[in-house]
Amino acid sequence: MIHNDAFASLPNLLNVLQAHTGTKSRLFLGAAASAVALKIILKQLAVKQPKLITEYTKVARELNNNGLEFDEWDFIIVGGGTAGCVLASRLSEDPNIRVLLIEAGGSSKDVVESRVPSGFIRLFRTSRDYNLYTEPQQHAGNKKKYWPRAKLLGGCSAINAMMAQYGAPSDFDEWAEITGDNSWSWTNFSKRVLYSPWSLLSVDLCHFRYIRKFEKYNPDPRFPHADPLLRGANGPVEIGYNSHIWPGSAGFVRASMNVGIPFSPDFCTTKGTQGTNKVLTYIDSKSTRVTTESAYLTDDVLSRPNLTVVTYARVTKVLFDSSSSVPRAIGVEFASKSDVGTIGPKFRARATKEVIISGGAIYSPHILMLSGIGPADQLSRHNIPVVLDAPGVGANLLDHPAVPLRLKERTGKAFNHLTPYNTFTTCLFIRDLLRYKLWGTGPIASNIGEAVAFFRSDDPVLFPPAEYKDGIEDANSGPDAPDIELILCTAAVRAHNGLLGRNVEAYQILTVLLRPTSKGSLFLKSADPWDNPLIDPSYLETKHDVDVLVRGVRAAFKIAHTEPMSTSVTDVHSTHPGLDHHFSRLSDAELADVVRDRVETLYHPIGTCAMGPGGVVDSNLRVHGTQGLRVCDASVFPKLLSGHPAGAVIATAEKLADVIKAQYA
Repeated sequence: MIHNDAFASLPNLLNVLQAHTGTKSRLFLGAAASAVALKIILKQLAVKQPKLITEYTKVARELNNNGLEFDEWDFIIVGGGTAGCVLASRLSEDPNIRVLLIEAGGSSKDVVESRVPSGFIRLFRTSRDYNLYTEPQQHAGNKKKYWPRAKLLGGCSAINAMMAQYGAPSDFDEWAEITGDNSWSWTNFSKRVLYSPWSLLSVDLCHFRYIRKFEKYNPDPRFPHADPLLRGANGPVEIGYNSHIWPGSAGFVRASMNVGIPFSPDFCTTKGTQGTNKVLTYIDSKSTRVTTESAYLTDDVLSRPNLTVVTYARVTKVLFDSSSSVPRAIGVEFASKSDVGTIGPKFRARATKEVIISGGAIYSPHILMLSGIGPADQLSRHNIPVVLDAPGVGANLLDHPAVPLRLKERTGKAFNHLTPYNTFTTCLFIRDLLRYKLWGTGPIASNIGEAVAFFRSDDPVLFPPAEYKDGIEDANSGPDAPDIELILCTAAVRAHNGLLGRNVEAYQILTVLLRPTSKGSLFLKSADPWDNPLIDPSYLETKHDVDVLVRGVRAAFKIAHTEPMSTSVTDVHSTHPGLDHHFSRLSDAELADVVRDRVETLYHPIGTCAMGPGGVVDSNLRVHGTQGLRVCDASVFPKLLSGHPAGAVIATAEKLADVIKAQYA
């Protein structure tokens, strides 16, 4: 079957390729591709332009010096990211609810690097990325760390590694305990709880899980252990095992089992997340990335007369009516900024019911502070009128730190040629381009991080007490929850998206700290809404975090040197100076220095508008001390999940949509 929908256009992809090849390779590329380009282009299905708005006068009125003018909506959603697209789609299912969604970026549906699973790292440090950096990290080499954040509809679901794993059940039980609301427990949160239109008391009328609600699982005969009955079948978000599996991925799973990590048939069940396997992905049956934009803002949804989506507009603040003792959100102010830095006129739109901020863990607290809700001393320092003193805004910043182990591989099938640099690698790329285009197969269909292992740093099998004598604080949410994840990656990179070297055929295993005890904060840089906030995750502030990562790196090295990895994947005799084959000779102190030097983000910041006592929102995500204002995204999570947060963000938005519908029924 011809794989028609894989690319928006072949010329776009060829431009990406040409940008990364030399002159001779470009000439060769032109000659080699000319024979197939016309044929493939003729088979392209045109990508429909979605109904997105960039003419702001269609939804709002320009602000002038003579007074305030508004256009009205029932709900205004600030940010069309992972959660915002879900909310816009679900709330507008009711034809009597008028919804305005405002997004700072554009659509990802025609962005080749987003749609193609292996292309996401090409979006880093581009105009579709906010290109953020942390403050210098005092406990991590005093380096600024790069934090990619998507400037696209679908948010980070449009640029992440598409790993569909949701954390441990006890993580959600911990949220329920923190918030005092049992609806967040795994048993209840993973269900769709229907609400009586006459009461906000939940009535569990059907056991349709929120996580299962959004899923559309594609069974794969290569993975018979995964039970389709435990997965959703009719949701908008397709998940499955992507078509390409690098030989090293299967070797990693087998070697992990050989060192004592059990095989897990499905990480996303009540049995918890510990174990090893190929990871499920947000990749559809056509080998195309699934984002919340593509899943929830379909052409049919965008054609609803009660839903309007504005793009390339940045909300600069939320507007309040402060005439009573409790400020009420009544609208938003927004504007655009050109590629050359020219800021356009400001517009205002009114929300008759609620404003919902879905800007993510960075921009939701940023918008709140720009609007006068945040730590009063910080707001006053920047001459922002204080609407509400809320010290929790921007606090509790948590993230998953990751450290790479890079090793030479011997399969001869590493992914270096996906960044072609000579005639030979260009030929390989064209071959795989055609495989992907025609059949949806090959390395281009890979999500790069194909296989994983989850385990605990106190596992006596992996870390025998006689050898590992120093105890480690248990920071997990429960006895069955892991605190270490290893991710097998099909290529080794430096600084997130740069190859180690053109001729270095290598792979890497990322060691991820799932339950750090170090907490950071986010601060205003200025009162200018176009100035990004200051980000300080305080990586590795605690000894606990360093110690767990050191154990994780040692486990990764052991797996890489265990059958069948040691004979089929890892070049155990390599002495390449740019790789890590010497790590077995390092002491714990020396390895700790490596951890501090190399630590990077796994792109999972949360917690800056957290639920719970001393937090920013209540368990229904209403901002404390206000009316008509909520936050819905990863910033409301009070603790990190023992895994990947995208699915929990989608389920949180599904849950909130039901809560709001019930309230206004």
